[in-house]
This record gives sequence, C-alpha cells and structure tokens, in this order.
Amino acid sequence: MKIKKLLIANRGEIALRIMRTAKEMGIKTVAVYSEADRNALHTQFADEAYLIGAPPSNQSYLLMDKIIEVAKESNADAIHPGYGFLSENAVFAKKVQENKIIFVGPNPASMEMMGSKLSAKQAVAKFNIPMVPGTEEAIKNITHAKNIATKIGFPILIKASAGGGGKGMRVVNAENELEEQMQRAQSEALNSFGDDAVFIEKYVASPRHIEIQILADTFGNTVYLFERECSIQRRHQKLVEEAPSSILNADIRKKMGEDAVKAARACAYIGAGTVEFLMDENLKYYFLEMNTRLQVEHPVTEFITGLDLVREQILIAEGNKLHFTQDDLKINGHAIELRVTAEDSANNFLPDVGKLITYRRPQGHGIRVDDGYEEGMEIPIYYDPLLSKLIVHAETRELACKKMIRAIDDYKITGVATTLPFGKFVMQHEAFLSGNFDTKFIEKYFTPDKLQNINEDEEMIAALFASELHDKKNKTSANNPVHMQEKKSKWKMNRMND
Repeated sequence: MKIKKLLIANRGEIALRIMRTAKEMGIKTVAVYSEADRNALHTQFADEAYLIGAPPSNQSYLLMDKIIEVAKESNADAIHPGYGFLSENAVFAKKVQENKIIFVGPNPASMEMMGSKLSAKQAVAKFNIPMVPGTEEAIKNITHAKNIATKIGFPILIKASAGGGGKGMRVVNAENELEEQMQRAQSEALNSFGDDAVFIEKYVASPRHIEIQILADTFGNTVYLFERECSIQRRHQKLVEEAPSSILNADIRKKMGEDAVKAARACAYIGAGTVEFLMDENLKYYFLEMNTRLQVEHPVTEFITGLDLVREQILIAEGNKLHFTQDDLKINGHAIELRVTAEDSANNFLPDVGKLITYRRPQGHGIRVDDGYEEGMEIPIYYDPLLSKLIVHAETRELACKKMIRAIDDYKITGVATTLPFGKFVMQHEAFLSGNFDTKFIEKYFTPDKLQNINEDEEMIAALFASELHDKKNKTSANNPVHMQEKKSKWKMNRMND
C-alpha cells in the first residue's frame, strides 16, 4: 500500500529528518506538538500540525490514544515513531495496527521479544550467537544472585531487563556489595520502566561498543549495513559515533554482520533495526541487545552506504522488497557523528537550558547537520538535551577527523553550554586518533581542565595572529602611505560601481 500521509509521533531534529524524506517521496506530513513546541521547527515544516497536550512528555508525546486520534482526524494512513518516546513500545505499535494505520517499524511481537533483554538473549542463543556469560532469567532472590555471581566470577553487571540508557544498571566488584547494588538496580528499573526484573552478566571491564545496522523486508530478505563504533559514551549514553569501526577487519565484520542478521531472523524482524555487541580487547564480541527502531546515529551509515534509511523504512512499510542485496553494499569512506547536546562538558555534562543567542551551522562538502532549532529559540527543559547531530564524511578516517574539527570550529552556538568543545577534544586525542580506545574513554582521559587548556591555547594563538596581522598592517601603512590611500580610494570607487 502506498503511503499518502504520514504522521510523525515525535519532535525536534528526528521529526524534521523524517519529514524531509517523506516530502521527497511525495508523502504529506502531519506533526504533533506539545505546548512547549508550539513554535518548533517541526510544526512549521509539516503540512499539518496538531496540539496534543502539555509540555511534559507523559502529557503529550507519550499519549498513545491521542496520537492515534490525530492520525485518524488528519486521515494519515501511517505513523512513524522516530526514536525515543513510543518508538519501541509494542503496545503502541499494536494499537496503531488495530486502528488500520501502518506502523513504520517492526511488528509488535518482534518489539516485545527484543524489548526484554532476557527474552532477546533467549531468542538469539538458539542461533549460536556469542553471549556474555550470565543468567537467562530474571533474578529476584539475593541467594540465587550470589550463587550465579560466584559461578561466573566478579566483577559482574546487574542490568534491568526492560531498560536502556544506563538505567537500572550496576557494576558489582565483590560479594559484599551485591545485595545493596541489586536493590538499587531493581528500584531504578521499577521507577524507569515499571518492571523491576534484573539479570546478571559477567562484567566486560573495558569493552568496545559496536553495533550492526540491519534492514529486513516482508519477503524474508535481511541485510546488514555494516557497523558503527559507539564507544565514546558518558553515563552509558553515546556522544560520538563513527562508521566503519577502526578496528574491524573484513572477516570479523562479515561474521558480526551475519550474526546480526541471525538475531533479526530470531524474532522475525521487519524494517530497520540495530543489533548491538560488546567487543573485548581480543576482538571477541558478545551479543548485547537489539534496538527495534531507527538509531540516533543512523546518518553515519547513510553516509558510507549512500542509502536513506528513513526512505528504506517507508518502502518496507509499504510492502516493497529490498531493492538491493548484501553483495550490492559497499563501504564508501568514513563518517563521524557528534551529538551536540545542551550540556556543560566542563561540569560533568550537566544539562543546560536557555536561549540560543547565536546559532550558526557549519557548511561545506561532506558536512551534515540534523537539528530542530534556530537562532533565538528557547531550549525546553522537558526533553532530551540534544540540539543537533553534526555528521561529517570523508575519504579516510584521518580526513574525517580533520573535517570534524573544522566543522566544530565553524559551529557557532552561544546562550547554552554544548558538547562541541568535548567533541574537539576527542578528535584531537591520541587514543581516538589511533583507534585505541573503549567505553572508558572519558574516565581514562577526560577532565574539565583539558577543555580549559584547549580554550587557552586557542585564545593565545588567536591573540598572536591578531597582533601579527596588526603589526603587518601598521608596517605597510608606514612604509607606503600614498599606496595605502590609493587602495582605499579604489575600494570606495569599486563599492560605488557595485
């Protein structure tokens, strides 16, 4: 079925990003917005926009029935959930389908299976995909937990089954810490996800976080679109992503890709999804989880493959076959993404709010900015602090790093603190440049004074350059005052003739 009108059940940069592709495909777009987003860019860009509630997300962007009501009122025949909010909510996907509306995403059963880390592990284990040693069922009894932990050996990781984003996650280094940390993990899991189920895994101390993008149609075709390296994180949340990874060889890439396809088939997956792996220092990898939605970092995959993943999602939702095979896919160059968030990286990445006094995007070949703000707009306190995604693409990783530095320098934002300075720190750090880093990058190498040193060095260089330029101008003027006067006169004449 050809989609004619698409409701985007989201806000900000991802809503805009989806709308742009939809419009290119000749599809009308419908925006929903909270009172805080009344003047947001996604409401202005859409063909139609509907107010759905108060600023808090549980009174607006999480209102399933209200969003479906708007879809029916606007005669939208499909809903795209973006990422975050309701994007991995199987109940919402099912409600959408029950109302005879196309859900641009996987089927509810797949979402439900992969939404629980425990059921996901049980599903993929049948395909002999490498797994981190641990439990295959929820742990609620502390005695049982101690027996499991002793068997696999400390340190261990307690994880919320229904969780993500680092919530409900605790590292336990010794048995005397286990009971307290388990209680904390269960409490946080219950508060965040309404489910206190937790499980135990062997803690991989300094892993790489590498994920594989997959696409699957309704005809049984599943392909992998190579990997993304997502190891630069703070509080288990990604800040810098790149594609491809600097450490994978062709054999490991193929094996991981094929295992990701197996994981997708384990849950009869349809659409765009991501299979995430942990990799240790010996390049041995383990299944982590599957994200049943579009990822924030999908643009780096788009750059190296030349595919529009939102377009592919829509085509699959319409019932089309994939128009390419695995053999057609090739890696083209290198791409890096920096999440530009309203956070003060010099103050433990504390979220910042305020008005964008200055907001000027970088430009040039191979530079992309996905954002949802303009100069003069206020940053609301109710949502994720993501301002934009800055993505660069070049022929090599080295050139991509240099291009990212230039793009960061050209990205002018004042009024709120951002992660731009941190991004530049990463691009200049030897550990990142050499590819010798892991998820502990920030703990090992980053402190706020490092940013201060970079800022001071740049200010010194700028001052020296300005002083030298001033001296040269004075010297030229003193040596040839008549010539300088002639140049000024010619400039005035040229301006009059423009």
